[in-house]
Amino acid sequence: MTTALHPVLTAVTRRIAERSARTRGAYLARIDRLAQRKPGADRMGCANVAHAFAALPANDKLRVVAQKAPHIGVVTAYNDMLSAHQPYEGYPALIREQARSLGATVQVAGGVPAMCDGVTQGQPGMELSLFSRDTIAMATAVSLTHDVFDAVLLLGVCDKIVPGLLIGALHFGHLPCVFVPAGPMSSGLSNNDKARVREQAAQGLVGRAELLEAESAAYHGPGTCTFYGTANSNQMLLEAMGLHVPGAAFVHPHAGLREALTREAVNTVLDISARRPEGLAGAARYTPIGRLVDERVIVNAMVALLATGGSTNHLIHWVAVARAAGIVIDWTDFAELSAVVPLLARVYPNGSADVNQFQAAGGPGYVLRELLASGRLHADVATVSARGIAAYTELPSVDAGRLGWRPLPADSGDSGVLRPAAKPFSETGGLKLLQGNLGRAVIKTSAVPADRHVIEAPARIFTTQEGLHTAFEAGELDRDVVVVVRFQGPQANGMPELHKLTPPLAVLQGKGYKVALVTDGRMSGASGKVPAAIHVSPEALAGGPLGRLLDGDIVRVDADAGTLAALVPEAEWAARPHASIDPAQAEVNGHDLGRELFAGLRRNVKTAEEGAVSWL
Repeated sequence: MTTALHPVLTAVTRRIAERSARTRGAYLARIDRLAQRKPGADRMGCANVAHAFAALPANDKLRVVAQKAPHIGVVTAYNDMLSAHQPYEGYPALIREQARSLGATVQVAGGVPAMCDGVTQGQPGMELSLFSRDTIAMATAVSLTHDVFDAVLLLGVCDKIVPGLLIGALHFGHLPCVFVPAGPMSSGLSNNDKARVREQAAQGLVGRAELLEAESAAYHGPGTCTFYGTANSNQMLLEAMGLHVPGAAFVHPHAGLREALTREAVNTVLDISARRPEGLAGAARYTPIGRLVDERVIVNAMVALLATGGSTNHLIHWVAVARAAGIVIDWTDFAELSAVVPLLARVYPNGSADVNQFQAAGGPGYVLRELLASGRLHADVATVSARGIAAYTELPSVDAGRLGWRPLPADSGDSGVLRPAAKPFSETGGLKLLQGNLGRAVIKTSAVPADRHVIEAPARIFTTQEGLHTAFEAGELDRDVVVVVRFQGPQANGMPELHKLTPPLAVLQGKGYKVALVTDGRMSGASGKVPAAIHVSPEALAGGPLGRLLDGDIVRVDADAGTLAALVPEAEWAARPHASIDPAQAEVNGHDLGRELFAGLRRNVKTAEEGAVSWL
């Protein structure tokens, strides 16, 4: 059931379309030109074709070259360093088997790098994290540039991997694409208990052995981490965009249903290919990803993020994703949507439930059904499913060996986790735009208590996470304080996530102090209950106003009014010089452990609000 689209969604979508008319038009012209070419095996020279298919079994070679069977490229982010990606090890064999049963052929086109932010948090490797997204996009392009494929399956789940795969795929927008998830790990130690032990460790109340035991009980097996951070937000957004087999996001890696959904991904991508196997039922419906991902689909993704209190990283990543399809969005668009999109989900860190409880309560299907019924989602969009976005409001299951879908129950399975649009947790989404003389920033309010939405206190300025930890351990922050961590933007050091700051700041807040964080770095979906004005743009290294702040300046972080300001007389503020990064820190930034290789990206990267893209 759908209703009339909310007027704000209509207005924002129209504004995005008008703003994007030139770039979107040029993009569509490019992909239409590519779509009109002959298939690769017919278009290429004989030596090119021979190289492309030299390693294929003889029967597959005959099919793709002589019989002109549809040919699927697989781009995989498999490694067994990421728990979420370890299950992908056996997927290519399964995909080949399913494709052959339908008369199609498959090649693994390439692998893309996939780093685990959980491993690199607080380590030098985290300075490569954001830039790994564009590296993945480029690796996807390298994989597909062999240019012999009729369709693509994209295997990736985690933080930068899904946006990177999606950006890369959109640069081959003439190809139909389906994302193939692997699912979350089973529930271990609860996220609340894990956070409690981390805070105890920050106070010295428990040692390394106890902390490691808790962390290992939380992160304990194959699958995505179970909190609602960037990885699981990725999966919610792909469902809202219609790029998964419906309902595939949060099925466990080793559930029987997971294999059925993966096989269905093969069927689906062949169904939307320009060259379909003769035995595939139904009418042809060529649906290239560049046409599917339009302004309405981007808005649907933004709405789904807001309605679930998802990761703040996506205020960077989905700007870049949209731009890859010729669509221009900004944080004002997010803010205007947030004002009219109700918060329907409470999943850690904006609640106590994990994603398995979210799925059991109704999961993405419940959220999308409620958004459609309340006019907060575009219903008239293309998806990889022939049944459109309505298919994503149903629950997949295997009955008598056959995959099918059934309607969800009318009511939430747990009203503490999911609520209907008529009775939401909040009338507005979980993200706010902040503006003022310190620049533009975003704040995730869905997990922050209402009495902490406005913090006004003296600033204490740091340029490293380690400096903050030293001050905390010395008791220097035991007061009302706005902690400012600057020179953490894309140009400075790659804009690392600053999760190491969460436990000490939470301890200070727990002592009753008024505490907030202001930074040009990132905090992601795990920013938690401490108010954090993040992604401050322009960043300090690029001359942003954070560079004018001095220790002791009164800073006001006001999530209610949407302001971020230093309460300094205007004339004094304008006359202040900008601080420069310490030469010793500058020497460390960008050196060792591969960071030198990313110097060109740091020089060329756009602002956080422009998606921190390095390819424009």
